[in-house]
Amino acid sequence: MQNGFVESSNGRMRDELLNGTMFCNSARARVVIADWAADYNTERSHSAVDYQTPAGYALALTIAIAHPAARDESSARRAIS
Repeated sequence: MQNGFVESSNGRMRDELLNGTMFCNSARARVVIADWAADYNTERSHSAVDYQTPAGYALALTIAIAHPAARDESSARRAIS
């Protein structure tokens, strides 16, 4: 069984970058692919993470995990009110 997330990412990379780009050497290919991957992982919104960027989602998740008491406390206040 293949990983659907990896297959989706590979297909998107091929469609958006590899099929339309001619690389003059492997060093240039590394730079262009690294730039595309950085854009894909930090700047683009993804439907799988509620249309946030992966970096933004990771930050929100890290904050939610680091401060669970604040989240639980606010929900307890709403229930009492």
